[in-house]
Amino acid sequence: MDYIQYSFTVTPPEPGSDILIAHLADFGFESFSQTETGVDAYIQSELENESDIKGLNFEDFKFSYIRTIIPKTNWNEEWEKNFNPVYVDDLVCIRAHFHPKSESVKHDIVITPKMSFGTGHHDTTWLMSKTMFGLNFKNTSVLDMGCGTGILAILAKQLGATKLLGIDIDDWSIENSIENAGINNCSEIDFKKGDASLLPKSETFDIILANINKNVLKQDLASYFTCLKKNGYLLLSGFFTADIEELKQLALSIGFSFEENYHKNEWAVIKLKK
Repeated sequence: MDYIQYSFTVTPPEPGSDILIAHLADFGFESFSQTETGVDAYIQSELENESDIKGLNFEDFKFSYIRTIIPKTNWNEEWEKNFNPVYVDDLVCIRAHFHPKSESVKHDIVITPKMSFGTGHHDTTWLMSKTMFGLNFKNTSVLDMGCGTGILAILAKQLGATKLLGIDIDDWSIENSIENAGINNCSEIDFKKGDASLLPKSETFDIILANINKNVLKQDLASYFTCLKKNGYLLLSGFFTADIEELKQLALSIGFSFEENYHKNEWAVIKLKK
């Protein structure tokens, strides 16, 4: 599956870039990299609708863009040129195989992201990883929804989870997650291609991790409630601080209790309990 890169020039870049990202996330864009002149945004080719972009108009800033198809064969070369280790405080280091292992962190994860987004550089991956250390994963069953490169499932395994399932709609993500799990001695993690329709209709998981985007989270929140065990936890990310209240109220109406939320820059994570 190809990805489409939109390289946006935003005038002025701030706060225009953040506002633009919020709209692009609603259109299905799943990864963003802010630049000096704007933002680069990425979307799966099958989810792209360029007319959505052309229909955007803002009073406070202007934007233009260059659209580029990214073949899967180009991704490894590009990320190897630019990939630097990601440190979540002294808790975990997310690195490539060509980086030396750090002895100053508690957990070490090695990934090769291929065409899957989720290198740990995005604020939402950082937030989810950080928040996970506040939960007890020992002897738990865990769902990683929208697993990407498998980072969160691998971290959950390192934190003591014993039964893990990762789900993603992208076949490259599933292949890559399986590869990364093997690199990190976590081959027992089960990865499946699909969406929320694969979720069980019974209370199966102690912890659910869902780092996707606001619209998908809203759509699937009831399904997460159904397959989460009583007193289980749900971590949500992939949305902005401005979206916290909307997601919180929907979660409360379904039956979740709100625990807390955190943010990094404009991105947020919510912790819910059943």
